[in-house]
Amino acid sequence: MSKSGVAVAPDCITKFNDLKLGKSIKYIIYKLSDDYKEIVVEETSTDPEWENFRKKIVDAKSSYKGKVGAGPRYAVYDFQYDLEGGEGTRNKIVFISWSPDEGTLVFPRMTYASSKEALKNSLNGIGAEVQANNEDEIEYSTILKDISKGKR
Repeated sequence: MSKSGVAVAPDCITKFNDLKLGKSIKYIIYKLSDDYKEIVVEETSTDPEWENFRKKIVDAKSSYKGKVGAGPRYAVYDFQYDLEGGEGTRNKIVFISWSPDEGTLVFPRMTYASSKEALKNSLNGIGAEVQANNEDEIEYSTILKDISKGKR
């Protein structure tokens, strides 16, 4: 359980293990349940196109007390990239915490921030972590630069 009292649904771990071990899932998007009491799987996909994944994250919405705003999300992406100098291909499982600076309601943003560690600590095998607060930080090239040099 997180500092915020939010629990991690068992399916979150099951789907992560499917991604990690089975390699059939390319990414998982997690969200807080509508009552903000549990982290749940919003979507899994086998689609390898980064831009399709990015669009789903950037376009996410959250609501609270009848108001709707930009939606924070967590995601895990099986990121594949080529090493410099033709030294081969690598995969790194990347944990992404998306919490846009603009248009996010305060309660969802704070609840996501205080619940992140509970999910992250439940997922054994994460190779890198990215905290993204604007759309530039979730560009393929930005993440590739960071994870290929071991910065995140």
